[in-house]
Amino acid sequence: MTTPILVLLPGMDGTGELFTPFIQALGGEFDVRVVRYPGDHCGGYEQLEEVARAAIPLDRPYLLLGESFSGPLAISISASAPGQLLGLVLCCTFARNPRPGLSALKPVIGAVPFKALPSGWLVDRPLRAAFERALEQVSTPALRARMRAVLAVDVCDRLRACAVPILYLRAKRDRLVPLAAASLITKIKPAAKVIAFDAPHFLLQTAPEHAAREVAAFVRLSAQR
Repeated sequence: MTTPILVLLPGMDGTGELFTPFIQALGGEFDVRVVRYPGDHCGGYEQLEEVARAAIPLDRPYLLLGESFSGPLAISISASAPGQLLGLVLCCTFARNPRPGLSALKPVIGAVPFKALPSGWLVDRPLRAAFERALEQVSTPALRARMRAVLAVDVCDRLRACAVPILYLRAKRDRLVPLAAASLITKIKPAAKVIAFDAPHFLLQTAPEHAAREVAAFVRLSAQR
């Protein structure tokens, strides 16, 4: 069987550059394709899905990995299983707004100075410089649009329609996406495999070797089915 491609959908920055440690840890075993969202793209999930779908291989088997912000995109695409989709990996992500208590802030998102917020509350020091470089490539209006999309998203119906195997990578010390987000996914898809890591939200960046081992094993198993 042809070796599958692993298609990576990035977090809210959309640059894909923060995948570097994880891709290096995979060691070249699989072809990897990184989706990148334009830094000035102010569309929501529906518009960004068009960008992601354009990167899907039509002549090769593949798996989707949706990290954080991109989980709903990966779920939505997987529901229709275009091409030769073999499996879905969800990392520190959600099927609906993971913090419903913040929905009331949607009208004032336009006033939030995202780039002025200190990065220390979100990322540990070793990752901080890379995170800040990624943010520099994204416009503030784009970040605001993506946050509005998160607060309104609900792809639970599309998750129910997913017919491929699902692997969920959960970070035990995630301060952005709570345990309830993973619990909702496994409630809808009881067969989904969940692996918990002693890591913060940026799991693929802080535990790349462990994550790469688990994802690689899932890719191999999915290719054998």
